[in-house]
Amino acid sequence: MLLGIIGGQELVVILIVALLIFGGKKIPELMRGLGKGIKEYKNALNSVDDDEQKDKDTGKSPDPTQSN
Repeated sequence: MLLGIIGGQELVVILIVALLIFGGKKIPELMRGLGKGIKEYKNALNSVDDDEQKDKDTGKSPDPTQSN
């Protein structure tokens, strides 16, 4: 929704301001850190899904008050 509001000219202005604030050498480091953060987030989501699938496969109940 927000990307529909931001046009090409606005995006260019934002990129120029970011370049002026952080400098040319710092931006790749910031993007690399952002990429690692997103990767860790996806891995955490996948591990939660895997744990839930293992519980279903083994017949374990996630709620200890429920009986099998």
